[in-house]
Amino acid sequence: MILEYNDPMIYDKFQQEAIDHINQGYSVIVSAPTGAGKTAIAEHVISTSLEKKIGVIYTAPIKALSNQKFRDFQGSFKDNIGILTGDVSLNPFAPVLIMTTEIFRNKILDEPESLKRYSWVIFDEIHYIDNPERGTVWEESLIFLPKYMNILGLSATIPNIKQFASWIESVHNKPVKTVIEEKRPVPLHFFFQAGNEIVDKIDRLRRTKFSKPSKLYELINYLRNQEGLPCIYFVFGRRRAEELASELANTNFLNKDEKIKITELYTSLCERFNLKTDRTAQDLYQLVQQGIAYHHAGMLPTLKEVIERLFTSKLIKVIFTTETFALGINMPSRSVIFDGLRKFYGRYMRNLKTRDFYQMAGRAGRRGIDTEGFVYSRINLQRIRIDEAKRIIYGPAEEVKSQLNTSYATILNLYEKYKDELFKVYPLSLHYFQSRKNEQKEALRLIEAKLKLLKDWGHIDGEGLTQKGLFAKTTYGYELILSELYDQQILEQLDEFGLGIVAAAVVFEPRKNQRIPSSLSKPTHKIKKICEEVYDKIKHKEQRFHIYPFSKIPYFHMSMAMEAWLRGTTFDKILRFSDTDEGEVVRYFRMSVQVLREISEAKVVSYLLKDKIKETIRVINRDVVDAEKQLREG
Repeated sequence: MILEYNDPMIYDKFQQEAIDHINQGYSVIVSAPTGAGKTAIAEHVISTSLEKKIGVIYTAPIKALSNQKFRDFQGSFKDNIGILTGDVSLNPFAPVLIMTTEIFRNKILDEPESLKRYSWVIFDEIHYIDNPERGTVWEESLIFLPKYMNILGLSATIPNIKQFASWIESVHNKPVKTVIEEKRPVPLHFFFQAGNEIVDKIDRLRRTKFSKPSKLYELINYLRNQEGLPCIYFVFGRRRAEELASELANTNFLNKDEKIKITELYTSLCERFNLKTDRTAQDLYQLVQQGIAYHHAGMLPTLKEVIERLFTSKLIKVIFTTETFALGINMPSRSVIFDGLRKFYGRYMRNLKTRDFYQMAGRAGRRGIDTEGFVYSRINLQRIRIDEAKRIIYGPAEEVKSQLNTSYATILNLYEKYKDELFKVYPLSLHYFQSRKNEQKEALRLIEAKLKLLKDWGHIDGEGLTQKGLFAKTTYGYELILSELYDQQILEQLDEFGLGIVAAAVVFEPRKNQRIPSSLSKPTHKIKKICEEVYDKIKHKEQRFHIYPFSKIPYFHMSMAMEAWLRGTTFDKILRFSDTDEGEVVRYFRMSVQVLREISEAKVVSYLLKDKIKETIRVINRDVVDAEKQLREG
């Protein structure tokens, strides 16, 4: 689709290059540093498409980013913007529709006709195809993308961008242009703290003395004296963020007028979002008055939004936060501090990837305000070697690699369309494009094994998908456990409480050493026993067919909290029934709603079960859990 548009805006060279390609009708992948201005290219696609009455889909990797883009684009494009994220559906038939990549993938496979009015898809953070847990979703979205849709992919550094674009060209048989910008609009200046000394050359760390511990106050005071505030301090643990913020509790960063402004703003926002009685909001009150805050996934989504608004008001001078604060959310600062250069990847503590380091470091330096950004790394040489720190900071970014692990639901959708010809789809994958022969062979074997299991367990027969298979193809990630409960008529027999408990159990992932409550109710014990018996069968079958990793086990840690919530208990009181952080409780309840919606959307589900699910969703999706309410009030 060729776009013609006379845009009076002055663009950087890489932005103009991308826009010229877009105007000529090409798909484009853009690789540019964080903060370089990639969003301006997306806005051009949206503006020109609206003029031409062409639909645009904008996908984002996390719901927080989807929500932010919804607000940002609404400000510019008004009622032309809608959002679909599984727990939010606002203006869902808008010409510009923002959604998580999972929702987009599901629509491609389940409801392709619903996408016919959309000619462009924008993949924000397209390098997420490299994510071990969720990268498959991006890969499947790109493989099965309708032929009439053009792509705009936006990413931080992708060293193998040419290979990536060549793969997409090979799948869709049309050219994909690449645009690479390596220069940052605001250059970064690196500093290091070790042994309570601060240096701007990493090799000088060899000569420092490490008998003294590195003190937080010394570093923050140094920044203050160097006019390095505001500052984003990245940590890799929620409790650590809170502890470090508390360490600075006696340090004031605000003058009298700023203190009055931030107190009034914080109070009014807490009232608007019903946070006046929230314990964490109360704990933050004293810190906020000093110009300090923390932000992490364990906090209520509404409270995180309040903190984000305080930060954009420029009244928060030091914020301690986990890495999601760096992912696409437009929160730049003058300086960035890394608490360390190691984090958990999956189950293991490892050194940071260079790409992840720069995703966060890129928040330093505000375009149009700062001439340079400052990045401080706190180095503990008992935990990381100098050469490893150098590799992280000065080495090349890692190449984007396929993480393909095709789900049972995807296989069922493909079988419905292609029957046994579905094996011809794998050679279209990035995994096949990048892999050696033995890796290709193993990937194909795994798909074949999953198909055999689905046939063996009654999801597929000689006619095609069975009722069980038609149910399973809509429940991505939880196909086997839920389809078996459906097939055994167990879901039909459950009341609203039981449906909520099952949904929470299939989505919940306990933290290390987190224990299940000992006093589960009798109905929950019964459901738990049934689910454990079903899961044992699943695991046995997957072992028999040599399928790995195994399907996710249901965990019942949230059952008491879910039961109390379904009884109408207030949110602050249900927290007594779980040792899960309040923000995580909200997230799992929202995920439960999404799973229940997926079950309800299966065409084979009875109207009786649909009605019970509708009521369960209504009761779960209230107050602080209601993500739509948060967006509307925002």
